[in-house]
Amino acid sequence: MTPTPLLSAQAEEVIDSLTLGKRIRQLRSDAQLTLADLASSVGVATSHMSSLENGKREAKLSELQSVARAVGVTLDELLTPTPPSRRAALEIALARAQEGPLFSALSIPPLPVRKSLSDEAIETVLALHDELQRVHVERAATPEEARRANAELRQSMRARGNYFGELETIAADLLRKIGHEGGPLSQRLAAELASHLGFALHYVSDLPSSTRSITDLENGRIYLPVSNAPGRDPRANLLQALAGHVLGRPEPRDYAEFLTQRVESNYLAAALMIPEGDAVAFLQRAKERRELAVEDLRDAFAVTYETAAHRFTNLATEHLGIPVHFLKVSPAGVLSKAYENDAVQFPKDALGAVEGQLVCRKWSARTVFDEPDRFSAYHQYTDKPTGTYWCTSRIESGSAGEFSISVGTPFAHVKWFRGRETSRRGESSCPDPACCRQAPAPLAERWSGAARPQARIHSSLLAALPTESFPGVDQTEVYGFLERHAPRA
Repeated sequence: MTPTPLLSAQAEEVIDSLTLGKRIRQLRSDAQLTLADLASSVGVATSHMSSLENGKREAKLSELQSVARAVGVTLDELLTPTPPSRRAALEIALARAQEGPLFSALSIPPLPVRKSLSDEAIETVLALHDELQRVHVERAATPEEARRANAELRQSMRARGNYFGELETIAADLLRKIGHEGGPLSQRLAAELASHLGFALHYVSDLPSSTRSITDLENGRIYLPVSNAPGRDPRANLLQALAGHVLGRPEPRDYAEFLTQRVESNYLAAALMIPEGDAVAFLQRAKERRELAVEDLRDAFAVTYETAAHRFTNLATEHLGIPVHFLKVSPAGVLSKAYENDAVQFPKDALGAVEGQLVCRKWSARTVFDEPDRFSAYHQYTDKPTGTYWCTSRIESGSAGEFSISVGTPFAHVKWFRGRETSRRGESSCPDPACCRQAPAPLAERWSGAARPQARIHSSLLAALPTESFPGVDQTEVYGFLERHAPRA
């Protein structure tokens, strides 16, 4: 019998050989059939049926149909993915653990599963295995892992044009439920959204320094700082906390999950502050006038320039057909945030990570720091190895000092932007070291071997990657804070 595509897909999706074997054995026992009886009914050798029950052989769909008929159940019941009993679940978990790479690396013989082996003994072995696994993952949580996770996440964002349609839908539904009628989201409506989701807001002066907010799920409270950090939108902390709750993601198991959840929460918060429908209509009108400008989006929705720049990258490719890149850079040229889907080449390390790398001195993200006029937008064309790009940059201030925010696009798309008439132009051959990283020959010859600078190294560079569920957060402080502020019975 040739299986239909639907049945084949179903079988491939739900069949796990270990679980299936346990179900066959349980159902055979319930039907009071011996192994030989079932093998005869199916038309296979007893050894073949034994291998199926032990999870050592993959079953054909025709065999599964025969097994189901022989034990008196439907095929769907046979293929149920849950183990038939708690004991079966324990035996499956033990078999999987002993087949895994961690157990193999221990070079100890596997523990045979016999009826005399108690459930408690299996649970103890599994608990020891889980603890070894945790320690192994903790030791692997290096800065290299963080940089690799950043690179993989950025690649995923590039593939989708930095547009998350499912999050846009969630944001639109939440705004509709609180009666938002368009335009910027006011602080009053942000507070109403918190109330709609079942939270009371508490502004405190002793929020742990490692946190922006703390959500008390047990008592329905969100704790926020009395005053915001410089350059921080007062709605951002609240909306990011609400976004994390709405998305309902589990505690991150590793740094990659932590980064993904952070990106999703930030995206949803921005989609609430700058609703997609209103923003797209605003940007499309500006494109028609050839007057696209990040600062206009900032002013129209009363957000920070950085939030407006991020939001522009969310919508520009999906709705305007414009590829873009985004950078956040310190005065020393250190890149802390970046996104691109326009083939611009960011500096990166051997793992493909860009965070912490130095941006070319000739890019607008750095030349803007030499501009005395900090009020007007700064525009520049730069000839780069992958083509000519136009960028608009602005200097912002935050709790960590000044930084530049830049949004750019290839020359072919600059016709839609205000500032395209600028005469500023640079030429960069980075990552070629001769571009701006090597000192001019006369200067190098004069000082080579005669200079010994003392580097300023941030202590974080010497620290191991945090191993808590939420990296960088002091859980002891957080739990102590909640204990102090929780309502008393």
